[in-house]
Amino acid sequence: MNTVAVIDYGMGNLHSVAKALEHVPGDHQVVVTSDAGQILAADRVVLPGVGAMRDCMGELKRLKLDTVVKQVADSGRPLLGVCVGMQAMLECSAENGGVECLGLFSGTVEPFGTDLRDPLNGQHLKVPHMGWNQVDQTMPHPMWKDILPDTRFYFVHSYYVQPAGPEPVAGSVVYGFPFVAAIAKENIFAVQFHPEKSAQAGLQLYANFVTWDGQA
Repeated sequence: MNTVAVIDYGMGNLHSVAKALEHVPGDHQVVVTSDAGQILAADRVVLPGVGAMRDCMGELKRLKLDTVVKQVADSGRPLLGVCVGMQAMLECSAENGGVECLGLFSGTVEPFGTDLRDPLNGQHLKVPHMGWNQVDQTMPHPMWKDILPDTRFYFVHSYYVQPAGPEPVAGSVVYGFPFVAAIAKENIFAVQFHPEKSAQAGLQLYANFVTWDGQA
């Protein structure tokens, strides 16, 4: 039986993620844990995240889980980042006056700002970006299996990922301007949206994760 570890550092909707993973078909066991040994022994690992980057990175470092995440990334085992978990995979975030992140991807996390507008009609857009939005799959990837192009996923965030180059961009979305919805590199895949809040499409993404071998 495959084991999927959901990293518990007190900063994610952990049980919603775990329940969604448990709901998808497959011979797998889901554990929510902060134990380094359990995480490093798991076949697949999920890094969720909700809240301020300063608090997220602070807790990861306090629990020494920042090192554990990097070990998982280097091990070749499938690693999935969700929402702030995705943002934490960049080098740094502008949130909270600037926060050093995990550096699994080159690039930064930037704010939408206070004057975000619809490019078509100039209408003011609310921040945080909250609700359903179409995701354009910008690269073929096993994590997109059986998910139609331009499928809607559910977003809740005030900051967005800006990779240093286009190579890792696996999905994009438009809210005021185009920005990155998903990134991928080797055994790592990460999404800005919440699969566990994204109905059948989100469950399909989790189903893809529990069978993905970590190869692009």
